[in-house]
Amino acid sequence: MQFGYTILYVADVPATLAFYGKAFGLSTRYTHESGSYGELETGATALAFVSHALLRQIGKTPQAPVLDKPTAEIAFVTDDVAAAVARATGAGAKLVQEPAAMPWGQTIAYVGDLNDFLVEICTPVAHA
Repeated sequence: MQFGYTILYVADVPATLAFYGKAFGLSTRYTHESGSYGELETGATALAFVSHALLRQIGKTPQAPVLDKPTAEIAFVTDDVAAAVARATGAGAKLVQEPAAMPWGQTIAYVGDLNDFLVEICTPVAHA
C-alpha cells in the first residue's frame, strides 16, 4: 500500500490553491474543471482540496476547522523557518506561534491558512 494524498475540505478550492502558491510557493498539480477539486505539487504525496459544496452533493457534512482547537496539522519543511513564516504571513496566513528551537533540534513555527487549518513550518528532523 502507498499513501496517495491528503484532502482538506475547503469552501473555495481555487482561492485555497492560489493562497498556498503565494504563501508557501507551491504550484498547482491539478484542478478539476468544476473548481471543486485541486491538488498541489508537494512531491510524491499530493496535498489536495475538495469543496464543501461537492461534499454536500455526495452526502457528507463538512465541518470548518478551528484554528485554536486543531485536530491535525500539515507541515512544510524548510531550512529557513523565519523567512517562510514571513512569506506566509505576508500572503495572509495568521501567525499562531513564532519560530522557536525545540529540544530535539528542530525549529518550528505555526501559522493558520485562510481556511483556519494549522500549518507547521519547520526545519528537517535530525535523525541520529
